[in-house]
Parts: sequence; structure tokens; C-alpha cells
Amino acid sequence: MTWLELGDDAPFDAWTLPYGVFSTAGEAPRVGVAVGSWVLDLAPLAGAELFAQPTLNPFLAAGRPAWDAVRGRLLELVTEEAHRTSVEPHLVPAADVRPHLPFEVADYVDFYASQTHAENVGRLFRPDNPALPAAWRHLPIGYHGRAGTVVVSGTPVVRPSGLRRGGGADAAPAFGPSLKLDIEAEAGFVVGTPSPLGSRVPVGAFEDHVFGMVLVNDWSARDIQSFEYVPLGPFLGKSFATSVSPWVVPLAALAHARVSPPPRSPEPAAYLADAEPWGLDVSLEVEWNGTVVSRPPVRELYWTAAQQLAHLTVNGASLRTGDLYASGTVSGPRPGGSGCFLELTWNGAEPITLADGSARAFLEDGDTVTIRATAPGPAGARLRLGEVTGTVHPTP
Repeated sequence: MTWLELGDDAPFDAWTLPYGVFSTAGEAPRVGVAVGSWVLDLAPLAGAELFAQPTLNPFLAAGRPAWDAVRGRLLELVTEEAHRTSVEPHLVPAADVRPHLPFEVADYVDFYASQTHAENVGRLFRPDNPALPAAWRHLPIGYHGRAGTVVVSGTPVVRPSGLRRGGGADAAPAFGPSLKLDIEAEAGFVVGTPSPLGSRVPVGAFEDHVFGMVLVNDWSARDIQSFEYVPLGPFLGKSFATSVSPWVVPLAALAHARVSPPPRSPEPAAYLADAEPWGLDVSLEVEWNGTVVSRPPVRELYWTAAQQLAHLTVNGASLRTGDLYASGTVSGPRPGGSGCFLELTWNGAEPITLADGSARAFLEDGDTVTIRATAPGPAGARLRLGEVTGTVHPTP
């Protein structure tokens, strides 16, 4: 219940209350919370020290007690009629704001947590070998990306160039723009509370360190990736752009979306044992030039975000405020659950037809991809968790 007038198509309701950084004409970027068709300017209501800032990082570093206290206060402000007169002057129409990258990214790690995706990629890239790498069922496999190329939703994505395989088995590699530009629909998690170098963050401490979730599109150049990734893994095929949604959904807003993860075999190592069920019943939706082409299910991820964090730090690697780590491509059964076009079109062998009649195998210049998400909320509601979008621009 809220005194705000929220339409059925409101991008966020009065429970979700995601945080981001926004600016208006002639004013500096600062922290706000999205609700309905407005952005609530937080500095006048919750303190300039944390919120009259061009990034969420000071608030992220304040830790779980501060996150919970501010959220509790916000819920009061938007649900209790008595606060209406004090809140209304600080509601900015969402149509008038410009969103910015919500936090300063410290490090970026991308995991490989979907078994369906891992098996499909194995069949496509390594047809003569087992679909899953030997270690895959024992630990969350991941790679380090580039924090400097994480961009906010709406930032143009320039088609990357690199070396790719030649036309024949003995042909020399060719350099040029990627011919197999792809997306990866993912769930990303934002670290607030850091940890000391040389320490471990156990699975049960997930909520103490992770502030919330963003939607991620880890753009991928499949032809560059497939040529370079043996033996050390992805590099230039992944590092040119990673888009994130502008609004960070706090973990507390996802309380009703928590589910048990899929059964694991063999039993994970002790440091990866589930302390609590941190599977998330989040449904993604991938739209390609206005046509919805798939709906990947986050709840089917083999490794949870809590296990990913525990694995990320088990060797003593420290966490920093603003660290971002993502699930890797979320995929369910083909064709409706594919989280990337490599799987959706089976490496281009099965092109899809969009609503405008055009056929696509991979991304063409001018194509726009939008990834949205929903999740269960209180009282049977369905929460909208925002979107991340990007348009492909030609190689300079």
C-alpha cells in the first residue's frame, strides 16, 4: 500500500525501491530511488553525506545496518500518508532525469553458472570433448573482466575488432570487425562491504557483503572469443563492453524470490555448502529490435550468488566496495530459454525471424537489445526489476 499513485505499468513499485544515480538539467548527479514514474531525491530526506554524491559507493561502504535502516525509513516515507507533504517536493519526474552508472566499479568478475549454457557452449566450441569442463560441477568457474568497460544501460556498443579464424582449417586468422556479435543475459551482484586481503567470505555472510542486484548484458564477440579462449579463456571477445541496469535492486526487495537451487552432484566442497537457499526466482526477458525472443530462468542456475562470492574469496582475494560479479549467461531449454544468440540460433545455423520480417543469426549494426526482469514480491505481486538496453554501432 502506498499514497503514491502507481499505474499498473509502473517500472518500480513501492516495495522494490531500487537505488541509482541521476541528474537533471543544470544539476549535479546524486543518489535517488526509483518509484512509480518518479525518482525520489534522497539527499534532502536521508542525508547529504551519503546521497549528495555522484556514486552509490559511500552508501555501499556504510554496510548492512545502514542499508537496512535507510530502506526501513524509505518504506515508511512512501507508504504512510503522514509523510506525503514532506516527500512530494523531492519527487522528480523520471522522464526528466538522466541515469548514470550507479556505482564506481572496483573489479568485475563473470561466472559460468548455468549448466544448460555451459553444455551448449561446450557442444558448439568443443564438439570433440566433453561438454562440461572437468571442474565445472565442483566449483563456480569464472573469469576476470574489465571494470573500465562496464557501462550504464543505453550507452552505445561499438562493434569490436580482433583476430578470428580463417575460412579453412589451414587458413591464416583474419583481423576485422566481429561477424558474430552476441549478448549474454545475466544477473549481476554489487558488493558493498569490503573484506581484508587474505580472508575468506563464507557462504553464510553473503548478505553482509552484497548490497543488491543489477541486470547485466555481457556483450560477446563469439568469433574472436572462440579463436582466443584456449588455453586461458575469454579476453578481447568479452572486454569491450558490459552493460548494467541503472537501478540497483536491494537484496531485501528479493526476499520473496528466494528458492532452493537445483540439486548438485557431486556434493560441493564444504566451503560451497548452502547456508541458506539463495536461488532466485527471477525471470529474464530478452527483446531483439522489439521482438521478445527468449525468457531465461535465473532460478535454474547451478551455482548461487552466495556460492559465487564464497568461491571468489576462498583463496584470500579481497572484496572492495563497488565490486561487480555476474552469473554468466542464464539459459534454460532451447529455444525459449536461451540467454544468448549463440544458443538461440545454434551458432547461426538456425536464424530467427523478428517481427519486422528480418532474419537474424547474430547482431547487426543498428540492432537494439533490451533485457528485462521480474520476480515474485509480497502478497503475490510480481515485481519489475528494471531493464538494461544497448544499441550496436558500427566499427569506426
